[in-house]
This record gives sequence, C-alpha cells and structure tokens, in this order.
Amino acid sequence: MLRVLTLATLFPDATRPQFGPFVERQTMELAALPDVEVRVIAPIGIPPLGRLFSRYRKLAALSAQEVWKGLTVYRPRFAHLPGVSGRLDAALLARDLVPLLREIRAEFAFDVIDAEFFFPDGPAAVALGKAFGVPVSIKARGADIHAWGSAGPTRRQIVDAGRAADGMLCVSAAIRADMVALGIPGDRIAVHYTGLDHARFYVRDRVAAKASLGIFGPVLVSVGALIERKGHGLAVAALADVPGATLVLIGAGAERAALEALAVRVGVADRVRFLGSVDQDVIADWLAAADVMVLISASEGLANAWVEALASGTPVVIADVGGAREVVDRAGAGRLVTREPGAIAGAVRELLSEPPDREVVAGAAARFSWEANAVQLRAHLKGLL
Repeated sequence: MLRVLTLATLFPDATRPQFGPFVERQTMELAALPDVEVRVIAPIGIPPLGRLFSRYRKLAALSAQEVWKGLTVYRPRFAHLPGVSGRLDAALLARDLVPLLREIRAEFAFDVIDAEFFFPDGPAAVALGKAFGVPVSIKARGADIHAWGSAGPTRRQIVDAGRAADGMLCVSAAIRADMVALGIPGDRIAVHYTGLDHARFYVRDRVAAKASLGIFGPVLVSVGALIERKGHGLAVAALADVPGATLVLIGAGAERAALEALAVRVGVADRVRFLGSVDQDVIADWLAAADVMVLISASEGLANAWVEALASGTPVVIADVGGAREVVDRAGAGRLVTREPGAIAGAVRELLSEPPDREVVAGAAARFSWEANAVQLRAHLKGLL
C-alpha cells in the first residue's frame, strides 16, 4: 500500500468550491486506486488581524478536518504575512505544519509527500520531507513557475526546492523547459498531463445545447478567473470585430468591474454575459454550446479549459503560451494568436466561417484522461521510495 500525504494550498473548500478543482479531481482519482491511501493537507494562510475581514473570517470558520468528497482533508491555518512578497510563506507554512504531521504520522505512516503547487507548497514540502525522513515530489502548474519563479524574493526558494526534491512533475513540456531555464535539474522532471472527464466533456448537438441555454447565434466562451493574466479584456475588445457573436465569461475575480466598463466603452455590453463561478456541469454545458473557446492568457502551464473545450468539439483561440502547442497540434483544434484584439477577432471569424469537424477537434483531447493521470502519478510516487 502506497500512503501519500498530499500538500495542496490550491484545493477547494466550502467557501471556494471552484478553487483548484483539477487538484481535487487528480487527488480523488489517485485515492481511488486499490493500492493507494491518501490524506490531504490543504493549508489556509491567514495574516495577523485577518479575521477582521470577511474573506478571512469565512476561511477561519472552516472545519480543521473533514471528509471532502471521500477524502480525509485537514485544513490547518498558517501565518501569512502580507507586504513581504511571499518570502516568508514557505518557512511559516512548514513551521506551522510540523505538529499536525506528527499527529497524522502516528496513525497514517505516509511514505511520500506530494506537493501540488511549487510555491509555497514546494519549499515547505522539502523541509517537511527532511524532518520526517520521507521523499518529496513537487508539481509545477504554470503560475507558480511564471509568477513566483520570476519574483526576486521567491525565485531562489523555488530553485532550491527543485534541486532538493526527490522528483518533480509539470503540466506541459513547455513548463519543464521553463523550469530548466530557472536552474532546476531537468532529469528529475516528468511531464504529467492533466486529466479529463470524458463523461462530462464530449461532443453534443450544438444547436440543441444552445437552445437548452436559451442562446442563439455565434457563441464564444472564455473560462478562467477574471484576473488580468487571463486576458479576458482582449477577448472583450476583439468582440467588437465579431458581429453578432455573444461572449460568455465564466469565472469570478477582481477584474469583473473593469471588464464590464470595457464592454461599455467598446460598444459590446449587450453581447457580453458574466456567469461568475459555476460548477463543472454548467461549464460543460456552455462549452458544448460554444462555437469557439477564447482564452488569451499571458501565461499558462496547460489550461484544463483548453482540453475541456476541445473534448466538447469546440475549437480554441488561445495565445501561444505554455503548453498551447502541445494541445493545438492540428489545424482543426483552433488557432494560436498574438495577444492583440485584431488577431483574436480574425481567428474567431475564420473558425466561425469554416467550422472544423467537431470530432476532429475532439481528437486533440483524446489522449487526456483522469485514469491515465492517476496511474502515472502513482508510478511516479512509488518510484521515489
């Protein structure tokens, strides 16, 4: 029996059900294998006086331990100090987790620590692995390498953690190259592609899917947090040059008000819909109805939304970042574009005027599955023992 302690600061909870659903699903699939047991540590960083603010009060009120979709999940709090660019997060996380791991180890003798994000999870996991004498794996997902890995206060911690880890995973070959460029040894990094729920994301009748949602005409869908990095503003600006199309933004975030104002300025407010944060079934319904999925991120590892759109038979218009070329590997899958409204609009118009065969589009996602993801993860972790 392989006993895995999964460390994931990116993991859903009752206040944030869509916070890292891909980490949740990966962990559930791993735990479902017959020779694997998993416990999840999903730490919550709370600053001094943080409980004075609504956001942190809700997080502080979460149960310290619960069964979440069949997984035993611990939600310890750790000290997060704002204003220091994250430089102390990993050290404080490791420090505050030691007592809990001692308790867990008394009844669950974990064999390996599986960190699911490179910062602060990675450096903390390395420290904890040394303290408890177990090997450590760290997974890179994109923003952890591109944001934290490029920031002065945390770059060194990420590189040191990569050099000290017993093994590493990453979501695309492109991210692996970025990690190597930082100085992390490539011989211990394996590409571990995301999974895909083929029972949820599949080719459906597009006309019927649109009718069930009460929408008609060309539909563009963008799935991702409403933050600047995701490039939703570029999609909104491009919509002005795609007559008659509706853009549906799925996700929540601080940029919503700015995006609403932009839609008014460029004259498309009546053709932009904001759905907020919704569950996976709703996302699947919209991707099945969409003519094109548009996501012009400034950086990505390999976005789950890309793969889910393709599996739904919906071509993508995305920026040439991260693992984009590993997904758009055939003409029918969509277009890679520069981050400029004119280029985006032109690619969308091409796909609307000559829609690719939906089964050909779906073929680009055929190799992704949660079953394959879990089996590879188990083999990787066993190989570290």
